[in-house]
Order: sequence, then structure tokens, then C-alpha cells
Amino acid sequence: MERVRYLVVGAGISGLAFADWLDSDDVLICERDAEIGGYCKTVARDGFVWDYSGHFFHFRHPEIERYLVERMQGQKVLEVEKDSRIWYGDRFVDFPFQKNIHQLPQEELVECLYDLFFKEEAFPGEPESFQEMLYAKFGRGIAEKFLIPYNEKLYATDLGKLDVDAMGRFFPYADLADIVRNFRRSDNASYNATFTYPEGGAIQYVHALAQGVPEGAIRTEAAVESVDLARKVAQTSRGEVAFETLVSAAPFPALLELCGVPFDRSVYDWNKVLVFNLGFDRKGPEGIHWVYFPQREVSFYRVGFYDNIFGTDRMSMYVELGRPKDAEIDAATVEEARGRVLEDLRRAGIVDGHELVASHHVVLDPAYVHITRASTADVEAKKRALATRGVFSVGRYGSWTYCSIEDNILEARALADACNLAERAG
Repeated sequence: MERVRYLVVGAGISGLAFADWLDSDDVLICERDAEIGGYCKTVARDGFVWDYSGHFFHFRHPEIERYLVERMQGQKVLEVEKDSRIWYGDRFVDFPFQKNIHQLPQEELVECLYDLFFKEEAFPGEPESFQEMLYAKFGRGIAEKFLIPYNEKLYATDLGKLDVDAMGRFFPYADLADIVRNFRRSDNASYNATFTYPEGGAIQYVHALAQGVPEGAIRTEAAVESVDLARKVAQTSRGEVAFETLVSAAPFPALLELCGVPFDRSVYDWNKVLVFNLGFDRKGPEGIHWVYFPQREVSFYRVGFYDNIFGTDRMSMYVELGRPKDAEIDAATVEEARGRVLEDLRRAGIVDGHELVASHHVVLDPAYVHITRASTADVEAKKRALATRGVFSVGRYGSWTYCSIEDNILEARALADACNLAERAG
């Protein structure tokens, strides 16, 4: 039987960041896919460069950005000031919607302002769900014109089921003073006001992390099939591996199943996202990086434009469609959805006589986890219990949360620091 000190489940950002930051070379990463990268894989086809979806890195810690970029020798890394819009009615409105209601028709602006001013009378008391928070913070007009329909499409669920703080620091809050001030002096700054992007796609960040992993420590097409906590042995598709410490970036419910830990499946919910990457024969809208679509009659919730990042002369897009976790997405469903997407792009004026010359699709499952009070409590309790057995769960899906890719790196490094300290002390 093979033996390692550290066994890592998953060669995505979190797993690689842990192994990269770890002092020990006695580590093995088991990845079920044939390639590393997880959801940060990049596809090159017919002259287009696409990621599995829109993965644009927003760094709050410049030292992490430098650490990664310095490993990308010969790779041009673009720094981009975000231009994001909302397609509302017959016009583009700047994002975030709640700070740019002055761009709406006058009657709708008055409606939004009135509801915002009297929101505490209409929605008294502390909100107990994400949907109630939207009404309480912004009033009925802003909530029902954009925030509720858009997030229903993104999460593919009833927002009344989600926790008040389901999006944490990533939700663009704004009070009445912020909103009114924006009428005269535009300030749409957010956590992702600027982002970086390598010309070779998001996979370049993955390769940068992988450079710090010991040679031969990444094993692809090696799915972890079960974990015996008592023996500290993982059964993989390529044999048994005994470990002292196991670090998993797998979705948390999947880790519980692997370890044979009983849990209430109703506590964990999520949605899928069907992503189409589309390449056309010529340019589309200039300058815009991505657009949000709150309209329920439009199939997608967001589209993004790689060509406006790269400065290329053919429209290169990603298009995202939210689906419930139980939705079947087979070949026929994909073809039907692609046809609907192209029609909706035409109706929105994005595709206007363009010829589709390249296409790719992928299903992200899970995509967005549905954070509830019950899921947060269960994850925290079970992570503590697993840690006593030398099993640690990290990453967006491993911690069952909403976070950035940089957050994944920070969490993985913090765990590696703790392991390094324990190694030195022991």
C-alpha cells in the first residue's frame, strides 16, 4: 500500500495552493479528471481562448498576484478596468443596478426612490432570508426590477430559502446617500473594479501554482472513491493510499459520503450552470466586459466578452444559464438551449447577422451552493469533527460558501501554514 503524509483530493486552485505552500514534499494530489485545474480549465479552439466560465481574478492582496504572475514567464497578463452593464428594458444600465437607478426612465426612477425611502415602513423587522434582505435594504422597486429576478436566475431557486448573508462581502450594498450621490458623481467601485487575465486563459494561474508542487506529486485520472477514517486509508481508482492528513477540495457533501459520515441531504442544495462559449466571425458590442440579464424571458443570466479583454477582432463570448441541481442536461437539452441562446442574443441586439464559427459547452455541477443557516451550521460542525480525524475541507465547495479564487488560495495557505508549524513543532 502506498503511504503519504499529506493526501490532497482535487488538483484545482485550492488543492494546488495547499501543496505549493506546504514545506513537506511528502504529498500526493489525486485528481479524478485527466487534466488539472478544476473549473479553471481553459479551452483553445479555432483561434478562440475560453475558460470553463468567466474566471477573472480580483486580487486584494497584491503579493499573491505577484507570486503567481512571476511564474508566468513569457505570458502577457492584462490588467483590465471592468466595464459591466445590465440590459434593462431597451437600454444598458451601469452595474450595480441599485446605484444607477437614475439611468432608468423617470417614472421608474421615482418608483424606486419612493420605495427605497419608505422601505422600513413596508418591510419592518429583521430579514430572515436573502429575499427579505433585498426588500428590506432596497425597497420593492429595486428588488423586483433587478435584484430578485436576476438572482433567481443565477441561483435557480427560491431566494426565500437562502441565508441573509448568502453572498457575503460580494453583494454590492448601497444606502440612500450612496445612491443619490451617484446621480451626480458616478462611483460604481466594487470588489472587482479591476481584474487581471492572462492571454493564455485562467489555466495559467493553475500552472503557476502547479510549479511549486513537488515533481510527480500530481496524479490525474485518480478518483478518490472512499475514505476509511479509522484506518486513515483512501481507496482511489488507482489503488489504496494511506495518509496522515487528508485535505479535500471536493464538494463538502461528496466528502461526507466518501468518509461514510451520516448527514441530512436536505441541508445541502445547489444549482448547475450550463455554460456556452461562442465564437463569431466579427465584433459585437465594443468595450463591455460582461452584461447581466434580469429578464425572466431571457434564457441566460449573464454574458461576457473575451474579445473586449483581449482586443481581438471577432466576438468571443461566454453565456451562463442557471439550472436546478436535479435538471437533466443531456445532448438534446444542450442543443435546444444553444438555439434558444442564439435567438435571445439576437433579440438583445448582441448578435446581428453574425456567423457562429466555433462553439463549446460545459456543465458546472455544482455551480453556486445555496447557503442557508442550516448548511452553515452543519458544515462548521462536521468540519470540526473531521479535523479531529486529520481530515480538512477547503475551497468554495469544500467549505460550502461563496468566495473568490483568491480566497481559496488564502484558505489553502492558512491550512498549509498550520501544517508547517505542526511539522516544526513535532
